[in-house]
Amino acid sequence: MKIRDEIENDWNDVHAVNASAFETENEANLVDALRKKVTPAVSLVATTDSDIVGHIMFTPVTLTGHPKVNILGLAPMAVSPEYQKSGIGSELVKTGIERCRNLGAGAVVVLGYPEYYPRFGFKPSTSFGIGCEYEVPEDVFMVKELLPGYLKRRSGVLEYHEVFKSV
Repeated sequence: MKIRDEIENDWNDVHAVNASAFETENEANLVDALRKKVTPAVSLVATTDSDIVGHIMFTPVTLTGHPKVNILGLAPMAVSPEYQKSGIGSELVKTGIERCRNLGAGAVVVLGYPEYYPRFGFKPSTSFGIGCEYEVPEDVFMVKELLPGYLKRRSGVLEYHEVFKSV
């Protein structure tokens, strides 16, 4: 298995991976829309031989009252059903977080499974004084500081790009 940057030739396969990994095509359509309207900061694929079996994307998000903070949102992350629970998702998350760190992001947020993401250092956003623009349970909206203390005295509501609302 290899993880590399997504390229334009991957787009159809990435759509297929996202469509197969989720119950609906919403996430696959979200990825397509984000590529058109947002410059993803990080978009990676996992491959076995020449097949794309996983994908992860990180895009800029906004913290109200703090327009200059550099926070990226992990969404979505998908692995083809036949490759799930094989460590591919974990490698995508680890590699993606490292890429975000290298790009100078101070933190990463995720709206995801509370039994999965804490293993990568994600904590409930409320422990940082950060809320989510969506009405979700506290334990599913999580933050990982990439720079220690980056979010100190930076509370607010985190907002995703408008594309997230339209898909």
